[in-house]
Amino acid sequence: MSKNLLILFVKNLIPGTVKTRLAEEIGIEGALDVYQFLVEHTFEETNKVESDKIVYYSEYVEIEDIFDNGKYQMQVQKGKDLGERMLNAFQKSFDAGYEKAIIVGSDCFELQKTHIEEALDELDKNDLVIGPASDGGYYLLGMKELFPALFQNKKFSHENVLKELLAEIASLDLSFHLLPELNDIDTFDDLKDSGIDFEFVSDDD
Repeated sequence: MSKNLLILFVKNLIPGTVKTRLAEEIGIEGALDVYQFLVEHTFEETNKVESDKIVYYSEYVEIEDIFDNGKYQMQVQKGKDLGERMLNAFQKSFDAGYEKAIIVGSDCFELQKTHIEEALDELDKNDLVIGPASDGGYYLLGMKELFPALFQNKKFSHENVLKELLAEIASLDLSFHLLPELNDIDTFDDLKDSGIDFEFVSDDD
């Protein structure tokens, strides 16, 4: 068992439930294809990291998918909202004896293993590590002990998520390190800016 745990949050590949804003512009199947591509990218980068790993699915554990390779523990997210689900995942990590825990989503094509390795290194010197996203949220959060206030009574999916997180961190007088800002892919503009070479046909065509 490693002292470090890398937590991945992914959504099950159910048409109409992933990348809904993107689906408005490229159709449900196109959005599903993009999300599957992002999940595969996340797997490729996290698979290179030397740590224990666990993938938390949104609805149910996928059998025989790319994460079912013996390197990833597999669980289902628990909680009524994203904050509670992340809190529960971190709580379970520290209860299991891990000294550092990092959570990443599956929306960021720019995420590389070097960002995760930097986060692990910086946790030697800081209470928290944050990967800011260009949309005002964050693509990575790491800690070496649990701070429930960072997750409780919080709203997500808006442009001030990172600002509110930093304000909470300041109120708790915690040290933190910011990773490079990266671009999550949630809209068609995000997709165009990402450089991913996709051609899509709308469901309406």
